[in-house]
Amino acid sequence: MSNPYVSVLIPAKNEAENLPTLLNEVRQALSGEDFEVLVVDDGSTDNTRAVLQDMQRDGYTQLRVLSHTRSLGQSTSVFHAAEAARGQWLATLDGDGQNDPADIPGMLAIVRAPDCPADLKLIAGHRVNRKDTASKRWASRFANRLRGKLLNDHTPDTGCGLKVIEREAFLRLPYFDHMHRFIPALIQRHKGSMRVHPVNHRPRSAGVSKYGNLDRALVGILDLFGVWWLIRRTRLDVTARELER
Repeated sequence: MSNPYVSVLIPAKNEAENLPTLLNEVRQALSGEDFEVLVVDDGSTDNTRAVLQDMQRDGYTQLRVLSHTRSLGQSTSVFHAAEAARGQWLATLDGDGQNDPADIPGMLAIVRAPDCPADLKLIAGHRVNRKDTASKRWASRFANRLRGKLLNDHTPDTGCGLKVIEREAFLRLPYFDHMHRFIPALIQRHKGSMRVHPVNHRPRSAGVSKYGNLDRALVGILDLFGVWWLIRRTRLDVTARELER
């Protein structure tokens, strides 16, 4: 069995109400694509797992389900899914349905273009019209400005869950909890280039957010300085040249 071109990775905690619609949207958006979907049930206490297994039994052949016995967070969920994925490219989506799968084909078109540079490893989504609360938008703007000044990662919206990443490049990145917020900076640290792509953003139709603004801020500041230290300590900007015999 040949490997799919793209693996869609979806971390999900207590998203039983949102997943059926989201997964059907993925199947519709990628109907002309060779793809698979890996959903990580991140220690859900609702019937997320049962919903996913029902969809598999009902003929969603591209769907694979991974499960954590306890919640390990978004970064660990994405990392485990990436390890298990078979696609050359990874497309990440949040499980709450706010990301629009219809944006994925346009992002894949960029990496398939004849003039696509060999070092392009990431297409980062940019939510140009966010459908979040005012407090969440304000917190994100503040975090993006601070991160941009320290890391110089040229990314207006690193918190967007919709990204297309080369699997091999992703698995070379240093893993740590909350790493998903710093993928653009880490990709560039490893000599990869990236492009920003405007994407649709939708209001959450069911369930509640799993993170508060204070939670994000306290954890994010510590991680931000850790990534800043990693970037300053890198020597990957120099390539080893093999000598001729």
